[in-house]
Amino acid sequence: MMWRFHNPVEIHFGSGCLAKLPDRLKNRSYALVTYDTPYFAGLTSNISDMAGEPVIIINEVRPNPDIVELKGLWEKLNHCGSPPEVIVALGGGSVIDTAKFLAAASDDFAVVKNHLTTSEGIDQLSCTPIIAIPTTAGTGSEVTCWATVWDKEKRRKYSLADQYLYPESALCDPLLTMKLPVALTLSTGLDALSHALESIWNKNRNSVSSVFATAAASCILKVLPELVRNPDCETLRIKMMEASLKAGMAFSNTKTSIAHNISYDVTLRFGTPHGIACSFTLPRIMHSVIGLDARVDADLKCIFGNDLHAACDWFEHWFHKLGIHTSPAKQGYDMV
Repeated sequence: MMWRFHNPVEIHFGSGCLAKLPDRLKNRSYALVTYDTPYFAGLTSNISDMAGEPVIIINEVRPNPDIVELKGLWEKLNHCGSPPEVIVALGGGSVIDTAKFLAAASDDFAVVKNHLTTSEGIDQLSCTPIIAIPTTAGTGSEVTCWATVWDKEKRRKYSLADQYLYPESALCDPLLTMKLPVALTLSTGLDALSHALESIWNKNRNSVSSVFATAAASCILKVLPELVRNPDCETLRIKMMEASLKAGMAFSNTKTSIAHNISYDVTLRFGTPHGIACSFTLPRIMHSVIGLDARVDADLKCIFGNDLHAACDWFEHWFHKLGIHTSPAKQGYDMV
């Protein structure tokens, strides 16, 4: 069997590695994309002190970036005077996805919008370099070339995908997740778990993605419940961010699968947080794939043990202990 694995992102990992940002900028001008909260205002100030003032700060990012909101952010960036040489994305998946959109749009919003809605014109997209600084442990967007864009009015979800949208560098500093609320810690952790498991039973799986995915899933199943109980533990934050990164490396080559496909409608219809929407179906999906592929079974046994049918029941209870319903009906969604 032939396969390939490719990921060009330069990764810096460890507590305090945010300090690497000036070295990665290499004296280039930059725009900072982030959130508008007191916590992120403090981080913005720290970055400005260590790396110099950004050309512009775009801090109006909202969860699940909408195409209408993105146009406003693009207009702000496009009218800042001298265009930045780099975009620094400081935040969770929505921030990094927004940065990828802005990097692709550059000075022509219509081109990237046309690509999203028609899948045409990919050769016309721009490619401003991105430095991703994740502040959650879950989305893996810092090591993928995809961004999710929503059109809530039309109830559509679009995927922006281009090899040039891999971030140039990812600075994965677990200390940045220490203030993450428990609910967001849980939701983003479940997103990472879904990335890992979906890459295992994905048709694009390969030997390298499998190594990342099994390591990530095994760690998340153990660490996430402990982290929810002890959110101030730096050691657990480190383990969780590393597991999220590994899951991101896995699905950066395989893409996601049916659990994520189901999740988009759940989020659009009910506002369910993405990490919950894409994970509550995992036990049921896992049960359905057992016995279909010996390689998949082998990976799942590395994670759950040899009795995979019993593991599905254990997996359901694992979710329930975290307060997550695995019944579609209790999520407000009828999977017929």
